[in-house]
Amino acid sequence: MKLKAIALATTAALATTGAANAQEVLEMTSAFGKNLPILGTAGVDFVEKINGISEEVEFEHFDPGELVPTLEALDAVSNGSVDAAYTTAGYWQGKITAASLFAAVPFGPEAGEFLAWMLYDDGAEMFQRMYDDNGYNVHVLPCGIIAPETSGWFKTEINSLEDLEGLNMRFFGLGAEVMQRLGVSTSLLAGGDIFPALERGAIDATEFSMPRIDARLGFHQIAKYNYFPGWHQPATMFELLINKDRWEDLDERSQKQIEVACLANITTNYAEGEATNFQAMVENTEQNGVTIKTWSPEMLAAFEENWIAVAEELAAEDAYFKEVWDDLQEFRAGYKTWGDTIYLPRPRGE
Repeated sequence: MKLKAIALATTAALATTGAANAQEVLEMTSAFGKNLPILGTAGVDFVEKINGISEEVEFEHFDPGELVPTLEALDAVSNGSVDAAYTTAGYWQGKITAASLFAAVPFGPEAGEFLAWMLYDDGAEMFQRMYDDNGYNVHVLPCGIIAPETSGWFKTEINSLEDLEGLNMRFFGLGAEVMQRLGVSTSLLAGGDIFPALERGAIDATEFSMPRIDARLGFHQIAKYNYFPGWHQPATMFELLINKDRWEDLDERSQKQIEVACLANITTNYAEGEATNFQAMVENTEQNGVTIKTWSPEMLAAFEENWIAVAEELAAEDAYFKEVWDDLQEFRAGYKTWGDTIYLPRPRGE
């Protein structure tokens, strides 16, 4: 009888321990395939980080299309059909005018300044309020950032604004609004859809991301002119969206662990891009027959002039865009005192 009592007590203890250690599993769709450098690895890295530090919550990573298509992730997380998504707010510009201000701003802040506004000024609060005010049942966290992207891949050389007129081009976010003003017909395609569109001639040019990422997608096989700098995306922020009901059901410790994992992910995401892109540029020129081009001062001035016009139009049309834009501009005016003074000019020839 004593042995039976001990056995029963042991079973009860194990059951209690198992219940205490039961993890909350969240299915997370990613906007980028896990095999895509920098963009895709960031989602994988986040999952490894949070699963490595939390005993209460576990994320399960799914590639684009396995749960929902890339451009449907916001709605899927909001309605609860998917628990979470690693993505970027620029994909929601067609739904929310201000969304791209939390993703990438043409001629806007680079990574350090963008994070400063997001984490230590009004950015994060406005980011969440944007989703709340538009009826999306999501909790948002900044969860990744990369340095500038390339400005695009073209099948023919672009030497003037006239050369852009009539092109069909895949373009992201607010930069697409600028290109449309310059006579380019733009479309927003997910990463996996771009190469087939280039190959069959549905588009004449594309931008997507950094050289190492673009190399994996094979753009150099068709478009041999790669333009810099990435005026349309001086930095790109990535977000973790979690269904708000699921988020609020988590205990405070688990919420903090997710926040910490995202902050760590910002660091490794940024560093991976900075560490690995130069080799891809060398391979493009030496092995892939790519010509790296730099926009002339005149072309950059035209892009910037048209961006200012786009920003003014959107601010006049959408009150929340104006509120966010004004807040960011106010922060940037203050940051300029620091940013224009503290950094060494880059030595020429290096």
